[in-house]
Amino acid sequence: MARTVRIIGAPTDYGANRRGVDMGPSAIRYAGLADQLRAAGVEPVDAGDIHAPHAEECNPNTRSITTGTAQFFEETKTVSTTLSDTVESALDAGEIPVVLGGDHSVAIGSVSGSAAAGPLGAIWFDAHGDLNTPGTSPSGNIHGMPLAALLGIGEFAEQNWATAPQLREENVVIVGLRSVDESEKELLDERELTVFTMSDIDRRGIAPIIDDALRVAATGVDSIHVSLDLDWLDPAEAPGVGTPVRGGVTYREAHSAIEQVASAATVRSLDLVEVNPTLDQHNETAELATELAASALGKRIL
Repeated sequence: MARTVRIIGAPTDYGANRRGVDMGPSAIRYAGLADQLRAAGVEPVDAGDIHAPHAEECNPNTRSITTGTAQFFEETKTVSTTLSDTVESALDAGEIPVVLGGDHSVAIGSVSGSAAAGPLGAIWFDAHGDLNTPGTSPSGNIHGMPLAALLGIGEFAEQNWATAPQLREENVVIVGLRSVDESEKELLDERELTVFTMSDIDRRGIAPIIDDALRVAATGVDSIHVSLDLDWLDPAEAPGVGTPVRGGVTYREAHSAIEQVASAATVRSLDLVEVNPTLDQHNETAELATELAASALGKRIL
């Protein structure tokens, strides 16, 4: 029997400074996600979207962190908790959760729910480090903080809703980094996270980088989470993202990397984030997201 994938929408743009990414789940569905997943040999079941109030309904300054700035902190906390429970429920039912963002702060919920099922590694495909905290963030945007939250760094250490204790930094790999703040650089020097920049990919090629990433992420765990921020790709390939950074991976490098992960590791859960249809061209970024989701779940050319 085909494996079942539960599609879960998390339509938030609390974490971003450009509106529109909350429409990402709809754009990805409209681009043919279900058909792509069936072509990968899995059976999609769409669970709809979790409840997430529109940003206009919320006070961006409500927060439980007294140091620094974390905009929409309480709303992010609520969405993350709901999403974590929903992901955990999918795994309990024997399904593979595929979470559609929304901004990258939704990964706090998707990873937390997945980690509740047992020790978990994570490969973070992203142009950014996502390691700011409320005390170090220049903007206060939580989409630049999810990894810090999941690892309990800084002010997040006291926030039980954010921390997934079974996500160990020695099993976290960032691939494709090319935009990083000074505070994040300092943190990376101090911590055991593994990072492969775009310069590493240029020098060594994508396949050896993914081999190394898999060895790190999968050591001592039985499965991994793939967090795929579409700004990992070059803006020429994925224009519909809120924080584009030139010099990202190509279309073929992206597919090669994701196919390699799927063939060598058990992917327990997946999120696709930061698709902003208001900035896209003919929904091509959402279409690319559907193709990469299928590759992550086993679709091959032959």
